[in-house]
Amino acid sequence: MRFWIDRHGCAKNDVDAEEIAARLEAAGHSYAEGAADAELVIVNTCGFIEDAKKESIDAIVALKAAYPGKRVLVAGCLSQRYAAELAAALPEADGIVGNADLGAVLAAAEATAAGERPVIVPEIPRIVAPHAQLAEGEHVHPIPSSQLVKRVRRFDFPGTAHVKATEGCSNCCSFCAIPLIRGALRSRPPAELASECAELLGQGVRELVLIGQDLGSYGRDLGPRGLAGRGEAPSLLPELLERLTRLKGDFRLRTLYIHPDRFPEGILPLMASDPRLLPYFDLPFQHASPRVLKAMNREGSGEAYLGLVSRIREALPDAAIRSTFLLGFPGEDEDDFRALRSFQEAARLDWVGSFAYSREEGTAAYAMRGRPAKRAVAARRAAIEEAQERITRERLERFVGRELEVLVEERVARLSEDEEPLSLGRAWNQAPEVDGLTVLRGELEPGSVVRARVLAVNGVDFDAMPVSK
Repeated sequence: MRFWIDRHGCAKNDVDAEEIAARLEAAGHSYAEGAADAELVIVNTCGFIEDAKKESIDAIVALKAAYPGKRVLVAGCLSQRYAAELAAALPEADGIVGNADLGAVLAAAEATAAGERPVIVPEIPRIVAPHAQLAEGEHVHPIPSSQLVKRVRRFDFPGTAHVKATEGCSNCCSFCAIPLIRGALRSRPPAELASECAELLGQGVRELVLIGQDLGSYGRDLGPRGLAGRGEAPSLLPELLERLTRLKGDFRLRTLYIHPDRFPEGILPLMASDPRLLPYFDLPFQHASPRVLKAMNREGSGEAYLGLVSRIREALPDAAIRSTFLLGFPGEDEDDFRALRSFQEAARLDWVGSFAYSREEGTAAYAMRGRPAKRAVAARRAAIEEAQERITRERLERFVGRELEVLVEERVARLSEDEEPLSLGRAWNQAPEVDGLTVLRGELEPGSVVRARVLAVNGVDFDAMPVSK
């Protein structure tokens, strides 16, 4: 059977897609270059917010309309959360399989080939709040062994590989459906992660991107207190990063994401001592108003978060910090928004993305009242984004005239031989997909690393010229 995966959502979904492909190929099935060449199209869906859900559903409908003779298997977050609803409302779906155990995808794919319409929803681990006491003898189940497979196909740009350090999340922010979809925090053992990273480096990977819903909580479920339920164990992220610095080679390692209320400051001296650990931080602050943060089931405040930003920059003066802001949370008023804007100006973060609150069934915020009008939310997002464009441009200006190592990702297609050859890549302060790019003069090899001098800032991108070492 020839299959193709239509991918939606975040980098964690892409890693899931790589693992799905590995399972199917190990079972003798082959990966197609596109939907037109496949017998089975797997739509790996996102179910985080309303816009993402709509995008995934639209893709399912469009693929079936374009290829009515092909089987469409709906996988991913949306299937895990809404399997029964999808089965009833989407005749375009020839099968549905959740993502709590990716081993179930093979069975679902082969069932569709046999003419069945499978609906498989693996059980997710019980959600355990960060300070919850577990019953005697109870523990949070680790990532199923069936999910730990060797990936043979990567969907990243050449030279980059995402490595999933954790699955699930136990922070239980009141607006977030991730614990409902992916379950409680489960951390992979450090030795297993180090082994996978070493293997990827041996395959020519130059940038490892360590990912999890909250890397700041990495290992809290692995320590004795985490397993026995006797309070909250400390983060093992510093120990993990120290272990990864023992790997040989010229590589760089990026960490995504760290909950700001769970930030393990022990990683800062490690980053200061090893330049391979990139001083790049994605800290989803979401807001700065103490009242809104409390309603979000968060512990922080604008003042506390400014303190964290200050300590990071004191330890690592060149640090790049990205965040996300959530606008329109129930009860957010103009005073709350002004607090967020004041924080934005004071923090001067390198990158900020914004999104509007999405009312998600099963979350604590679902029943909250006082949602701002959509027009007000749109105006607040526009104000955040306009201010951030200015701040980001000002922050990027500090790199003009400096030489940076750039990971080349792709060549720019030329419409004629007269056009100057260009390539696109990323410097250390540019994370995959979400930040700006570095536009390089010349036709360079994707996956290679070049040293380049930043000539100018163009919007949110660098204009750079390669230089000889």
